[in-house]
Amino acid sequence: MKESAELFKILSVDKRIEIIELLKKTPMSVNAIADVLRITQSAVSQHLRVLKSASLVKDERQGYWIYYSLNRDVLEKCRQRLNRFCTCGCLEEKVSIKRVCKAT
Repeated sequence: MKESAELFKILSVDKRIEIIELLKKTPMSVNAIADVLRITQSAVSQHLRVLKSASLVKDERQGYWIYYSLNRDVLEKCRQRLNRFCTCGCLEEKVSIKRVCKAT
């Protein structure tokens, strides 16, 4: 349960969610992320440090630059963990909607 609480804490910051959204598309450098989000490189680095400590992102050095990307395996495990909290029936609703859409 403590892991889930930590995950919610990490994902409670809007800029971290925005960084994850950017990294879903392509690996990016701190400079590129800072430019898109219009925040300082220092702020981006701090958010990436938190995301990396949770293993949600990974980095790869290419020459002088470090590119960050999503750790999709860990992100999928987090998605599964978060889905366990869902008791509203929305997951079944999505399946039903997909079935209706395919039938028409």
